Amino acid sequence: MNQTIKELMERKSVRVYEDRAIEAEKKSIIIEAALQAPTAGKMTLYSIIDVTDQKLKERLVETCDNQPFIAKAPLVLVFVADDQKWYDLFCHHVERVRHPQMGDLLLAVDDTLIAAQNAVIAAESMGIGSCYIGDIIENYEIHKELFGLPKYAVPVAMVVFGYPTKQQMERVKPKRPRKEGVVFENTYRHLSPEEFIEELAYSEGEKEDFSAWVNAFCKRKWNSDFSMEMSRSVKAMMESWEKED
Repeated sequence: MNQTIKELMERKSVRVYEDRAIEAEKKSIIIEAALQAPTAGKMTLYSIIDVTDQKLKERLVETCDNQPFIAKAPLVLVFVADDQKWYDLFCHHVERVRHPQMGDLLLAVDDTLIAAQNAVIAAESMGIGSCYIGDIIENYEIHKELFGLPKYAVPVAMVVFGYPTKQQMERVKPKRPRKEGVVFENTYRHLSPEEFIEELAYSEGEKEDFSAWVNAFCKRKWNSDFSMEMSRSVKAMMESWEKED
């Protein structure tokens, strides 16, 4: 196993950091690694916001489901799916240009998340931990105003970085699923609930009452307020896109 594979296998989310800054050189490497990510048509359909204002970090604690460690992270990067810059350029030079649509958004999201993961792995290679904050998708109107986002640029990922504490380094990484439940050859295999339970038993451990566990998990994640808010925010964003300029 080479070093890159080892880092991919061992990487886990880190939410508690040492009280030390990330060196400017290492921060630059993390960002440059993101920029080297694969990108659709060489368009780089994303922008990155480097959040350095402490008051803004503290505001993000509130808007991203009250997670205090966000404010304590030495480095906070917001990854924005960005169709705006190309749309503006096309409108400046081309007579007839269609408005960005759902396909454009999904392609930009692909670009954005690939870049974010590049940054995460670059940080990991230098001993710097990280944690994705998917809650940046929530509160679309608030985040749009906070970051001064134009119509066709939306935040799809936030990643916080910092040197992990000793406890965090020693914490056991949660078990991931077996490939049998995720990787299918040539065609999708629709797992029955019973089959999926067997796969979950591997990654989540045997449960005394699996039905009770599923109900609690559904309440905490799928039926949660934050999940509903994400869907509301995405709907609001798409309604905004569909309005004529």
